Amino acid sequence: MEGMTHLAPGMPAPDFTLPDQHGEQVSLASLRGSRVIVYFYPEALTSACKQQACDFRDALPDLSRHGYTVLGISRDSVEKLARASELDALPFPLLSDADLAVHLAWGTFGEKNSYGRIVQGVRRSTFVIDEAGIITHAFYSTRAKGHLEMLDKRLAFSG
Repeated sequence: MEGMTHLAPGMPAPDFTLPDQHGEQVSLASLRGSRVIVYFYPEALTSACKQQACDFRDALPDLSRHGYTVLGISRDSVEKLARASELDALPFPLLSDADLAVHLAWGTFGEKNSYGRIVQGVRRSTFVIDEAGIITHAFYSTRAKGHLEMLDKRLAFSG
């Protein structure tokens, strides 16, 4: 994974402004003052990504209660994100990073192991950012299944 950006806790989260599933611009800087969970996923409307999005959807009331905003980022088109959002009734922004600029800045695109082969692609990753825009947790190459349970344990939510 040589030469790849790797963000870690304590680092400032790289800012971005991307269109969401409704074509509205969403910028990370505009969310200062609240906690943010940014997750990168390979492709909308695929089973694993759908499961992960629905898990975030189902956990959103709890996450919101703890002051978190959720943003999903993929290289899908705004139109495809709109379909995915509508299909699964996703109440949070899905952002389109078609040129991969944000993926590259966050170290979520590059070499990854896919079923034993090294390929170029999106590494499913999740970042937790505090009110000041500083990364508190960085999880690279996560699995879709069980992801929210792992996050829940790391963030130590209680009731």
